[in-house]
Amino acid sequence: MRSETIQLTTGARPVVHDLTTDCERFLSSTGVGDGLLSVFVPHATAGLAVIETGAGSEADLLSLIDRLLPIGAGWGHRHGSAGHGRDHVLPALISPSLTIPVVDGRMQLGTWQSVCLVDTNIDNARRTVRLSFLEG
Repeated sequence: MRSETIQLTTGARPVVHDLTTDCERFLSSTGVGDGLLSVFVPHATAGLAVIETGAGSEADLLSLIDRLLPIGAGWGHRHGSAGHGRDHVLPALISPSLTIPVVDGRMQLGTWQSVCLVDTNIDNARRTVRLSFLEG
């Protein structure tokens, strides 16, 4: 299995960060053929999604998270900024891992699909993403 980590700084506001180019670069640099790409974010307050980007879906997703997991909902987990408890619930709804089929070294995403990091935690702007390729 080939594996590497990438480091990101997401900033001081919730964000949907497109990782598709990073994933393509990883696959290209390893010279892979067919197999599975695993994308994993080892954080208790972030997740991964396959969505369309560039047409407003990022803002729509963050808006949905705000409605489903409102900052002022009286979260039991209380350290950090206001509403930080919701950040710890996020990975239960938006998984911290994805598996993507790869054929001839290319992710088999649909036309409008992108691999994205979803991060609502403004207390920790430094993120690690692990990319791993399992040949098949």
